[in-house]
Amino acid sequence: MTDQLRKYAELAVKVGVNLQPGQNLVVGFGRRQVYAEHLEFARQLVEVAYDAGAKFVQVDWGDEWWMRETVERGSLETLEARAKWQLEWVEHLAKEGAAFIAIPASNPDLYEGVDPARVTAAERAISSTFRDFDNRRTGDQYRWTLASAPTQAWADKVHPELPANERIDALWKDILFCARATGDDPVSDWRAHIDNLSKRSAYLNSLGIQSLHYQAPGTDLTVELAPKHFWTSAEKPALDGVPFVANMPTEEVFTAPSKYGVNGVVTSTMPLNHNGTTIHGIRLKFEKGRIVEFSADQGQDALKRIVEADEGSHYLGEVALVPVDSPIAQMNQLFYNTLFDENASCHLAIGRAYPLVEGGENLAHDDWESHGLNDSLMHVDFMIGSDKMNIDAISHTGETVPIMRDGKWTTAV
Repeated sequence: MTDQLRKYAELAVKVGVNLQPGQNLVVGFGRRQVYAEHLEFARQLVEVAYDAGAKFVQVDWGDEWWMRETVERGSLETLEARAKWQLEWVEHLAKEGAAFIAIPASNPDLYEGVDPARVTAAERAISSTFRDFDNRRTGDQYRWTLASAPTQAWADKVHPELPANERIDALWKDILFCARATGDDPVSDWRAHIDNLSKRSAYLNSLGIQSLHYQAPGTDLTVELAPKHFWTSAEKPALDGVPFVANMPTEEVFTAPSKYGVNGVVTSTMPLNHNGTTIHGIRLKFEKGRIVEFSADQGQDALKRIVEADEGSHYLGEVALVPVDSPIAQMNQLFYNTLFDENASCHLAIGRAYPLVEGGENLAHDDWESHGLNDSLMHVDFMIGSDKMNIDAISHTGETVPIMRDGKWTTAV
């Protein structure tokens, strides 16, 4: 396993953030701190980073048990003050050109039994504190990536069918497979994978799409895309011109919807785990971009907290396409972790957009709406793809082009 972890760490450092000699690296930031169970992987990241010429590697350690206890019983005002202190150090390193790696691995049931109002308040306090930084990060001013690792609580949720002492190893195998880190030369494998996703994005960009029409059981949705939008995929350049890959794994191509251009109904096809609550059977109705009705078979209150978090959380911020024959989809495994589940299914995101429009990397937030982009404290992906999903692209010239049938691409690239 040590050799595989080394290869996985090399992927995160050399492909994910594409660390350059003399550059700082931050492992863990914002809500995504590094847990004690990630010690071996974190140390591999540190070692690989220094081997690659890192100037300084900061590991931001945290503890989920402490976070739960603090959210339930501690001062949320002090928690927010602590977040502001953490932000100062992160911002200092960012100004020196740092790259950022997070290890998302939350316990899906972390906040079970905790007052939802306190969970929401804590989430809002930390999100608000890191909002400007996160906007710059997701606007590609810095290089960043997400590369997960198991915890016992997460492994217990994903593999309850196994003896407890076998679950972490099983989840490690899943993660390494999904991250394409099991071959002899994962870095080369990723280059080929990135090239394929880039060709898919280029094909979609060539169609001159004005809107997408989704049809499936419980779904009949039309999504206009933002004016001057573009499709992108795993790899893209940061402002310094150096390419990076934000998610490991990734199977998606994605773009920005037009804030007021979404109409119809959509039904989720996979559970969504958000802040320790699993939401099943999401149904949303949109009129002129806004969510006007919402319901869930389970987790209605949690869905309500997402949709009503702020004004922007009533609108969409991302459209992403993933075929049902992708490797992660073929596993037919629910991970209760959006980094993995979103790469098994076409998905939409409630809330903040990525500025995927021409000139978006330099676009002031005050100008986002005039370019069709939505802003919010939230960015919550939910999965809508299935083998019954058909998607048509309607071009600016009125031509209808089928791009997915029964959840699969209609055209090879």
